[in-house]
Amino acid sequence: MHDSKPKQPAAPARLLACTILAIVVSGCSTFKRDFKEAAALPQSSDSIAGVWKGSWLSDHNAHTGSLRAIITHKEADTYHARFHATYKRIFSFGQAVDLVVKKDGTNFTFSGSADLGGIYGGNYAYEGKATPENFFSTYKCSIDHGTFQMKRP
Repeated sequence: MHDSKPKQPAAPARLLACTILAIVVSGCSTFKRDFKEAAALPQSSDSIAGVWKGSWLSDHNAHTGSLRAIITHKEADTYHARFHATYKRIFSFGQAVDLVVKKDGTNFTFSGSADLGGIYGGNYAYEGKATPENFFSTYKCSIDHGTFQMKRP
C-alpha cells in the first residue's frame, strides 16, 4: 500500500529554517529600531552622516525596491554605511560597508568595495556622490549592477 501523505522536512531542517528566519527577522527589527533612533537626532547639514531613504534599481534585471541607510562618520575620510533594502515588499536584506569619502565644500565623492560572499555576487564595487541632502551611488559585481538613490527623510 502506498502512503500518500506528503513528506515533512526532517526535524533538523525545520530547526535550521526557523533559526534562519529568526535571525533575518531580528536583524530587520534591529535596523528599524536603530533607524528610528538615528532619525530622532539632528541631521548634519555639512556631512553625509545620518539617515537616508530612497530606492535601489538593478540595471541588470530591472529589479527594484526601497532602500534605507544609516551612515556614521568613523574616522578621517571613512564613513560606515548600514543599508537595508526590500524587494517586492516581501524580501528584505541588509549590508554594511565602509565608504572612503573625499569632501569638497558640501559635495562628497566616495568609493570602495566589499565582499558579500559568492551567493550575493562576491565582490561589490561602488562609487558615488552625495551632498547633505542627496545620495547617489552605482554598484557592480559579477552578477548585478545598478544604482542607489536616496534623500533625507
